[in-house]
Amino acid sequence: MSRLICIAIAFLALLSCKPDAKGHREKPRIVATTSILADGIRNLVGEQAEVVALMPAGVDPHLYKASVRDLDLLTNADLVVFHGLYLEGKMTEIFEKLALSQALIDISQGLPKERLIRSGPESHSVDPHIWFDVELWSIAMDYASEEIIEWKPEWKNNIEQNSNNYLGQLESLDLEVRTKVNELRSSNQVLVTAHDAFAYFGKAYRLPVKSLQGLSTLSEPGLRDLTDLIQIVEENNVKAIFAEQTISPKAIRAVVAGAAEKNREVILAGPLFTDSLDAEGTPAGTYIGMVRTNLQIIYENLLP
Repeated sequence: MSRLICIAIAFLALLSCKPDAKGHREKPRIVATTSILADGIRNLVGEQAEVVALMPAGVDPHLYKASVRDLDLLTNADLVVFHGLYLEGKMTEIFEKLALSQALIDISQGLPKERLIRSGPESHSVDPHIWFDVELWSIAMDYASEEIIEWKPEWKNNIEQNSNNYLGQLESLDLEVRTKVNELRSSNQVLVTAHDAFAYFGKAYRLPVKSLQGLSTLSEPGLRDLTDLIQIVEENNVKAIFAEQTISPKAIRAVVAGAAEKNREVILAGPLFTDSLDAEGTPAGTYIGMVRTNLQIIYENLLP
């Protein structure tokens, strides 16, 4: 019996047999799929709800497979919030089933379609890493706040106050990123990363970005990918390239080794935080902290 069928059976069993604990909670429980999204939702709802991240910090959502424990958490949530755009690719069918009985928010539904980045015509080829454009993340959070108010109208005043405060912080963050990236652009720097997570960052802040892997970490870089990236490093006099915390550094280290064979010394810096926050309480343990941490790592290693 395939894993997918087993999960589906477990899912149906949970729907039909699991005792409903929702009415016994002091606060509603909101489940957000990633640590990045959970942090954003916490800023919107404040103390009015318990917000739980489905995927622990450090987990790659591209590769994540829902467990029976996850299904339990999802089916007993008062609200489920997810990124969409196939970031949680292996959970698409689960969300479709949940929509029959649960309150769900897909934050991608609030994004301007013309600002989404595509790598091909297929629906799953939309780049889901919208949080690296701080302004676009602000739009997603504004949409989430509106949807939460629709779900809980009695929270309207608090949600609007929290949202205004959080969006103000994001506006300041966006300005901070633009200021530092402008310095890098003036020195013709190129950002080279392990996988294609920074396209929105490059587009929003006009910094050239190159990567070894594609949008999803499910793809494997080939020899041609490696050769092409080494050539880019050589042609652009790249000082440093960046590993990522949810991806093995083995492949990106091969770029450093390949550049060394061409007598070009390149630093392997990072890791950058891409598809997950760091542990709670660390500098990159919040969305704003993650962006600032990444920015500082990139700035310090690429600034001439």
